[in-house]
Amino acid sequence: MNGREYRIDELARTAGTTVRNIRAYQDRGLLPPPRRAGRVGLYDEAHLARLRLVGRLLERGYTVQNIGELIAAWEQGRDLTAVLGLEQVVTGFWSDEIPTMTTPADLSPFAGPDGLDTAITRLHDIGVIEPQDAGRYRVPSPRLLNALRELVSSGLPVDAVLAVAEQLRSSVDALAARFIGGLADAVLAGHEPGWIPSGSEMTQLTAAIGRARPAIAAAVDAAFGQALERHSGGAIGDYISGIAAHPGRGHDVV
Repeated sequence: MNGREYRIDELARTAGTTVRNIRAYQDRGLLPPPRRAGRVGLYDEAHLARLRLVGRLLERGYTVQNIGELIAAWEQGRDLTAVLGLEQVVTGFWSDEIPTMTTPADLSPFAGPDGLDTAITRLHDIGVIEPQDAGRYRVPSPRLLNALRELVSSGLPVDAVLAVAEQLRSSVDALAARFIGGLADAVLAGHEPGWIPSGSEMTQLTAAIGRARPAIAAAVDAAFGQALERHSGGAIGDYISGIAAHPGRGHDVV
């Protein structure tokens, strides 16, 4: 046998997964069985490559069933690279940010009345940070973290800023899911199940979706600006009404 072979615990460690996951993937047909040497199962580089592929697909939002279908198509001679290329065209043009790392010390501006640990937990739940090793955190969107930090530094209460971030994530996530669903339907409309675009079709899709990215960003920004204007007017009106109800608290007009 050419190439390195791994016992199941070595394979899990090398692939960055668990023995339990490997066995689950085998049970679901995502991973071929190992070569048997007596009572020991030995895995090779092909198993490692397959495991890493499964991991990447899971990170990109595929379900185990989706991955099973993709792998089945691949094993039947379909071009998996083309299938994944279509997915990348539809879903991969929306964020050009490069994730960074941060530490609790860098997050200290978010230490409100409930303390830094509580703020870090909320930032993690919102998806602003992701725990890594050695007390560090991955920041998927540095722009989002910096915007929240700016809001806090402007004098807004930490709790209010994080509450807005939580609502923003929920609302924007629902909007994005609807938009991407409609986009996928539009891309696939008129094509038979199992369609894979040709090279020229892929180029056209890439160009069209590349133009859609700034357009949807501009639409969201414009709609949010209009909503802010509507609600700010109402808030100021309520404040003025409160002043009118307590005239003795105003300043004398000279």
